[in-house]
Amino acid sequence: MNDFFSNISSQFQNWRSDFNFTTSHKRSLLVLFAVIVIGSVFVVSQGQSAPIVEAAPVVLIAPELTVDVAGGVKHPGVYSLPANSRVTDAIKIAGGIKAGTDTGDINLARIIRDGEQIYVEPPIAPRSVGPVPVRQVRKSGPLNINRATAKDLEALPGIGPVLAERIFAYRKKNGPFSSIDDLQKVSGIGSAKFAELKSKVRV
Repeated sequence: MNDFFSNISSQFQNWRSDFNFTTSHKRSLLVLFAVIVIGSVFVVSQGQSAPIVEAAPVVLIAPELTVDVAGGVKHPGVYSLPANSRVTDAIKIAGGIKAGTDTGDINLARIIRDGEQIYVEPPIAPRSVGPVPVRQVRKSGPLNINRATAKDLEALPGIGPVLAERIFAYRKKNGPFSSIDDLQKVSGIGSAKFAELKSKVRV
C-alpha cells in the first residue's frame, strides 16, 4: 500500500514539474488576462450605454370630403371639408347665406356626404314698382327633385299636395336624392307611380 501512494506522489510531482512556467510565459499569460478583462469591460459598458431609439409618434390625418355649395350663399363653389362635417359647416365655408335667404327648409345639422350638392334656395328678389310682370312658365323638361319646391312637385303627374310635402320632407331629413330611384323610398310612391314619374324628373 505504501508503495502505491509513493508511486502516485511521484507521478504528481513529475506532472507539476511539467507545468513550471518561465518568466516570459508568466508575462504572456498576464498580458492575455489583462486583454480579456479590458475587452469584457468594454463590451459591457457599450451594451449599457447604447441609446434607446423611441418610435416616432403616429399622426392620423382625418379624411376629407368634397361638396358643391350652390344657390343663396355668398361664395358658391366646390369646397373640401373634414369628414362628418354638417350642412351648416359647408354654408359657413361658402361665406354664409345671402341676406333675405330662408333656410327653414334645410336641415343644417345633417352630416353631409362626399360629392353631394348643397343647394340653398336664393332669396326672392323684391318686386319693383310698375306693371306686374307676366309669370314665366317653367321650361319643359325633367324637374330637378333636389331643387324643386313643394309647389313645383305638385305639378308632376299623380303628385298632390300631401305627396309633394312627403317628398319635400324626405329630402329635408335625408339630404339630396342620389338618384331618381330614391323617390320610391318616399311613402306613397310605388312602382306604378314611379313609372309615371321617372321620365319627368332628374337629380
